[in-house]
Amino acid sequence: MTMTFADLSLAEPVLRSLAQEGYVNPTPIQAQSIPMLLEGRDLLGMAQTGTGKTAAFALPLLHRLAQSPRPAPAGGARVLVLAPTRELVSQIADGFESFGRHLDISVTTIFGGVSQFHQVNALKDGVDIIVAAPGRLLDLIEQGLCDLSQLEALVLDEADQMLDMGFAKPIERIVATLPKDRHTLLFSATMPKSIAALAESLLRDPAKVEIAPPSTTVDRIEQSVMFLDAADKKDALLTLLRTPGMGQAVVFTLQKNIANEVCAFIVEAGITAEALHGNKSQGQRERALDAFRSGAAQVLVATDIAARGIDVDTVTHVFNHDLPSLPESYVHRIGRTGRAGRAGFAVTLCDAEQRAWLHAVEREIGRALIVHEDHEWHSEDARNSTMRPPVLGGGPVKQIKPQKTRERKVWTEEEKQAARIAAGKVVENA
Repeated sequence: MTMTFADLSLAEPVLRSLAQEGYVNPTPIQAQSIPMLLEGRDLLGMAQTGTGKTAAFALPLLHRLAQSPRPAPAGGARVLVLAPTRELVSQIADGFESFGRHLDISVTTIFGGVSQFHQVNALKDGVDIIVAAPGRLLDLIEQGLCDLSQLEALVLDEADQMLDMGFAKPIERIVATLPKDRHTLLFSATMPKSIAALAESLLRDPAKVEIAPPSTTVDRIEQSVMFLDAADKKDALLTLLRTPGMGQAVVFTLQKNIANEVCAFIVEAGITAEALHGNKSQGQRERALDAFRSGAAQVLVATDIAARGIDVDTVTHVFNHDLPSLPESYVHRIGRTGRAGRAGFAVTLCDAEQRAWLHAVEREIGRALIVHEDHEWHSEDARNSTMRPPVLGGGPVKQIKPQKTRERKVWTEEEKQAARIAAGKVVENA
């Protein structure tokens, strides 16, 4: 018999919200996590992106708030969720507000790139749930504007990406301000040694839920590669975007300036597109995402900032204009498609310089990508390349030429005396 959300004994207002959203059956990560979280156990959750992790922790936490209503502590919160990017912070907060619409709860987001004025005001009287990026939250704590000493539950979502982005120290300093007697949940798509160590330090006798082995990709996503020269990538991408039946697509680039160039190229060709990367202001990023979510933009061209923060069910294709330098990022990129049970397609455009990165991706996912050769840009040179990939931030590796050994000059006594006189250290014929 198929499990339903009603079988999980969630609070009635939460079940009512789920019914209004059209959710009946929990996903595997939800079905396995929620009962243990309702028991108050710490949890280490491993699942592919797009498997419903947000609801897996949001629903039992909302149930907890519903079952034990009390005022939020002034200047602080009852629940804290940490996430790596502004986009993911906003997405998680939207989930809490949607699932908790029939509860008297408050949710606020905290992240950088915007004035802290409204965030500080929201904290003054206390909020039930804070969803935050670690950097800005730590700033507010150190300014004495946020007090989390009465926190009841902590969630770290996409923990591996937070560590990849350099948030290990901020997380450590935030956790040091929290009460030791708290409910802690850690969710990650991959399990490197750093995450295992973090889980060991934060979790007490945790329940473990693993829906798929680390770094595996969703089976329903068809993954393929086209080998071609770097100069042909834009033309090939444009042809792919014009394929009949193409829905919405996310195009990933390696650098911000390339994202802008590709987006401008696509728009000039008559396809609606928006660019999303770290050089955009928060307002620009929100407008780009809103346009994509509403369907006003068919294509979103992004750097890896969007690899885990885009939850749009209508994305049919992911295109890697550039391969990621970190193979695990590939897994998160292609997880933007194949969501909500739908099929998806991930096509990688690989040039000679990035061939080594493709090898790393295939080792990471444990399979070779399907090779498409039947196109006008196919390059056997790219396919068989043994070039080293580019060095990020520093351009190609430069060859250092050995310096010539200079022959040491032997000075005569006359030359030494002449040098002293020229330097004014000796008065001639004194």
